[in-house]
Parts: sequence; C-alpha cells; structure tokens
Amino acid sequence: MKIYVFIIVFQQVYVHALSATLFSIVIGDILKPLELRGNTSTRLKQCSAYTDNILITARTKQTLIDNFEKLKNISSQFGLIVTENKTKYMRCTRKETQLDGLKVENMQNDQVSSFIYLGTIVNGNNTLEEEIRERIAKGNKAFYANKTLFKSNLVSRKSKLKLYWSVFRPIVVYGCETWILKESIFHRLLVYERKILRNIFGPNKRIMLFGELKRTRSWTS
Repeated sequence: MKIYVFIIVFQQVYVHALSATLFSIVIGDILKPLELRGNTSTRLKQCSAYTDNILITARTKQTLIDNFEKLKNISSQFGLIVTENKTKYMRCTRKETQLDGLKVENMQNDQVSSFIYLGTIVNGNNTLEEEIRERIAKGNKAFYANKTLFKSNLVSRKSKLKLYWSVFRPIVVYGCETWILKESIFHRLLVYERKILRNIFGPNKRIMLFGELKRTRSWTS
C-alpha cells in the first residue's frame, strides 16, 4: 500500500508575548474542517499538527491534494501563508521511485525521500537505519564536546554517569518508544553505550559486565 505525505510549514511573525498562544488557537480552528479523527488504517487521510508544522498523510494522491488545497484556502482566510520552500511531499513505498515533485495550484512542492518532523527522520521506506545513524552521530558530537569531563580525575564516576543518563543518552533515544528495533540496530546502540561506559569506568571487566546487564534491561524497557 502506498502512502502519500505532505509536510507543511507556515510563516510565523511573533510580535507579542501572546502571539504563540494566539497562533495555536488559530491553527486549531483551521484544522477543525479537515476532520482529524481516525487514521490511515481506517480512513483515506490523517492529519497531525504541532505549532506551525502540519503533516497530512493520505492513501491516494488526489486525497492528499484535495486536503492540502482545503488547508491552504482556510489558512489564507486567517492571514497565514504556507512557506513554499519548506513544504515537502513524500511518497511512502518500498519500490524505487523517481523524485518528480507535486504541483498544487500555483505551488510547486519538491518530492523528498526523507524529512525531519519533530526531531525524527521520516523516510519513504519506513526504516530506522538513517534515524539511528543520525542519533548516534549527535550523541558522539555531544560526547566529544565534553570529553575533557570524562577524562578528568576530578570528576567522580557517579557524576559522569549522571551526565551520561541526563544529557547524552536522551539525545540518542529520543522517541524510542515508537521504534521497532532489529538486532543490527540494537547492536549499534549497545556499541555506542559501551564506548561511553569505557570512558567512565575504563577497561574494568567486572564493572562492564554489571553495566551490560543494566544496559540491556534499560534499552529494552
């Protein structure tokens, strides 16, 4: 089954402390006519929204176009303008497809193979490998930016562990409740965590075995 996705971004200009609140109220009024109840398992379309980012998912291209036009027309009545260069179109299918874009009215929307929505990479073949690579890269970047703390003898192991659990680990596992982990992905996450723990405890086999048990339980919980 093919799924068609539109990621829509509105232009925002905040000039007052209440602007963000008023914007959220307006977005709620704009989305009411789109009938947000249900999802693509039982209906032809589904809509998700967070601040100025709106995600329209449909089972047919025409349904996607119709809902995008409806959203665009309603939002224009409130003075909201869709940002054309940030609005993207994606087709979810496991078959190889050519990226040709989609034109709706006078707006040309680029077709992409993946995009970032609420900090998570969404791609057309519904796989996690790209997302995990990006998360581990961000985790490594945060670790090397603070490597002097882990190498310092003035910082206790307890403090280093707190730093790992409160800062580095959340960067890697943000949104992991929705992940379906394969063995290869699970192994890559464990490799990343072993590297951090080695910098905290050193090559101590006894401590590492204890960490292995604790880590395995935490990744699967």
